[in-house]
Amino acid sequence: MTLRFLVIAQDLRISGTSEGVVSRSFLAKLRMAYPNALIDVLYLKTHTGEDDLGLLPVNTIDSHEISLKPQFYIKWLNRISIRLFHISLYDKHIHKLFAKYIAKVDHEKYDYVFVRSSGVNHETILATKDLPILKKSIINFHDPYPFFWYPGSNAKLTGSELFRLKKMSLVIKQAKLCTSPSKLLSKDLDFLYASNNKFRVLPHQYSSSVFNLTQESKKYLKKKKVIISYHGSVQFGRDLDVLLDSYNELVLENLEIKAETEIRIRLKTNEFERFKNKYLNNENIIILEKTDFSTSSNEQMLESDIILILENGPKISNILVGKAPFIDATKKPVLILSPKASELRNIVTEEKYIATYSNKKEIKNKLKDLILNSLESNSEISVFGDYFSDDNFKKQLKQILEN
Repeated sequence: MTLRFLVIAQDLRISGTSEGVVSRSFLAKLRMAYPNALIDVLYLKTHTGEDDLGLLPVNTIDSHEISLKPQFYIKWLNRISIRLFHISLYDKHIHKLFAKYIAKVDHEKYDYVFVRSSGVNHETILATKDLPILKKSIINFHDPYPFFWYPGSNAKLTGSELFRLKKMSLVIKQAKLCTSPSKLLSKDLDFLYASNNKFRVLPHQYSSSVFNLTQESKKYLKKKKVIISYHGSVQFGRDLDVLLDSYNELVLENLEIKAETEIRIRLKTNEFERFKNKYLNNENIIILEKTDFSTSSNEQMLESDIILILENGPKISNILVGKAPFIDATKKPVLILSPKASELRNIVTEEKYIATYSNKKEIKNKLKDLILNSLESNSEISVFGDYFSDDNFKKQLKQILEN
């Protein structure tokens, strides 16, 4: 019997978003686990970015572009409805646009339906409310929802957020199964929604097969023996300053570190100018703008010797960082900066690879140890063990499908 899968996705871009990377990789790993299955994709995208759909190992892709820009009258009525009733007419409008395409799917011909969220608004999931397809859908939360419950967001609890919570609660009760990529997030969502429909865990994945890594812009080539790199953002409480200040102290204290190492940062936020100006005259700290996924990947795989991960902070990080499975594939030493409660602390067993944001001394010492070790050896290291392995993915996916 041939299994039939439908995957409803909102982001399959090859660059710019972690959800695009992990959703593409999910399709690759689904094909790896079930090579003879029929895999169809309903792609409801809200962007015009590059997605190179021909690289995806699926049978069919039904693609539609949805505009998130509302008409003037919706914006005007939305202000009134939020102020008087704490209900977002804009949300309802957007969910109807998504639901129009989802409702047309002949879901009866599929054995399993996956609905994947993107960003913090979870439009694809919320659009399934009260649709027949939801009863056989496995819905995946990339992030916490509503946004107020996103650690590090500093969002306020409003009547509109409570209404969103209520609507999502109804979706969860109707769904066949719920998943998230993080044990902590699944636990938190279980508690938040108090549903009998328990959240399972299916970690993010990375597969190079769904990316063309030969197309790249100008790489920043290696000039020193050991290169430490961070590619990402500094939102949601990620503290890059404490890391760079710790490294700068090592440069001033240790002549070998000053002569043989440098740290390269590629930022994709408006913080770029601040960091660039702060370290403008520091020859060991290079601040660069974000680049395309292919160039970024090759810099980290071929030019970097130590890769940095910043989890959300400052108190808790209940999400799984989207770049973790890619960094695992590089087999490079990793330094993870985390709050005391974080998802990666449950995955990484060796303490030398993880340091606490609030403990600058620990950050400095662990960074120094990794640098000195890398100056002596560049052997491959599996910081995450087999957590992102194909076998572990197949095992966890099978448990979800057989539930």
